[in-house]
Amino acid sequence: MSTVLIVDDSSTLREMISGLLIKAGMTVVEANDGTEAQEKVKASAPDLVVLDIVMPKMNGYDFCRWLKNNPGTEDVPVVLCSSKSEEFDRYWGMKQGADAYIAKPFRPTEMVETVKQLLRSRA
Repeated sequence: MSTVLIVDDSSTLREMISGLLIKAGMTVVEANDGTEAQEKVKASAPDLVVLDIVMPKMNGYDFCRWLKNNPGTEDVPVVLCSSKSEEFDRYWGMKQGADAYIAKPFRPTEMVETVKQLLRSRA
C-alpha cells in the first residue's frame, strides 16, 4: 500500500484529497505546511507528495526543492496542487522538480489518476 503525504494549509482541502486517496486504497499522512512536512518526511519518507504552493512558514516551491535535493527522497514524486493556474506557475513548479501540476479547482478523477500514474511509474 502506497503512502501519500498531503501538504496544504487548508484543512478542508487536505480532508477532501485524503478521502479521495484513501478510497483509492492509499495510506495518507497530512501536514499543514512545508516545515511540518519536512518533519514527517524525516520520520518516514512517503511514496508520493501532493503539495500546495502558497502556505505559511515554507511554501511548496521551497519544500519541493528541499525534497528533490535530499538524498533518499530525490525520487519521491511531487504533485503540485495550487490555485496558481498561470502557465508560468506550472513552468516554475516543474523547474523546482515537481512531477505533475494540478490547478485548483480540480476534478477528483484527475487527482486520483495522476497520483496512481506517478506511483505506477515509480514502482
